[in-house]
Amino acid sequence: MLNWPAHTTVVEVGPRDGLQSLPRWVDTAQKVALVDRLSDIGLPVIEVTSFAHPKAVPHLQDAEVVLARIRRCPGTVYRALVPNARGAERAVRADAPPDALAGLVVASGTYQAKNQRMTIDAAVEQAIDAGAIAHAAGMSYVVTIAMAFWDIYEGLTSQRTVLDLVDRLHQGGVQSICLAGSLGMEDPRHVNALFGEVARGWPEVQTGFHVHNLAGLATANILAALDAGARFVEGSICGLGGGIAMPGSIGPVGNLATEDIVYLLNSSGIDTGVSIEAAVAAARDVAQLLDIGPIGHVARCGSREELQFRGVKKPGEPSLDASHKTVHIAPDRN
Repeated sequence: MLNWPAHTTVVEVGPRDGLQSLPRWVDTAQKVALVDRLSDIGLPVIEVTSFAHPKAVPHLQDAEVVLARIRRCPGTVYRALVPNARGAERAVRADAPPDALAGLVVASGTYQAKNQRMTIDAAVEQAIDAGAIAHAAGMSYVVTIAMAFWDIYEGLTSQRTVLDLVDRLHQGGVQSICLAGSLGMEDPRHVNALFGEVARGWPEVQTGFHVHNLAGLATANILAALDAGARFVEGSICGLGGGIAMPGSIGPVGNLATEDIVYLLNSSGIDTGVSIEAAVAAARDVAQLLDIGPIGHVARCGSREELQFRGVKKPGEPSLDASHKTVHIAPDRN
């Protein structure tokens, strides 16, 4: 019998994790429109951008400008990724700084070197230093442990490796840790076991699950993580995203679509604070804004209410479009 939480926080990472992986530049005005459209549906956390070095992540080199121009809604935390202490310093000095920062450590030495060009030990030190900078600025802070379950270069990730990283980060003052299935090749039993070990060893640490869906097990993995104590789930609108240091031959490794996460949780009686209809409407708007096809299932097929309406509506009646908002793009002043 699964342990169903009453509420789960859905974290949106599309504006950062999604856009950094696209094969083309998205201009600043479109980035702002994307974040504003996501704010409309009441998401509690939106990861807006990254303060990685512009040479490393050129698609997000306009981080400060985007943060200055987005419309900030009460109740939404606007977060930015900082891959090291220098990025954290840049973030807190911004004219319109984010509300929260997110650090990054990779459990695979090979991927760590390719993605951040440093050792795991160095990444842990940088993550702890970035956390100190965030806390000194009054910001909340979370660290993602990437490749926490399986890695394209090294295979199955040792559970002991991940638990050691959790311990070191916790000793360095980190109180919120996200375990990332960075490819989507993990299985529910592994996910449940690892989250369970973290909950037993560090009950005071808030844990979350960053979800990818390469093998199609993402929804089962989410339920396995929640059963073991995960408090938040990270997805990307329309399924945007993927690893920027992945071999091109393995194909897309995008995040699980946020609208599918909302559908899964709300339909299962787990409150997210975001309606299914609003999430689907936003996904369709974002797909139009970025000229992409949404990967998510529910954006293509529709919610239960939408499908039922299609089945009973009479010819000539207007389509069901309850939560749709038009995306307006301000002229890019850059």
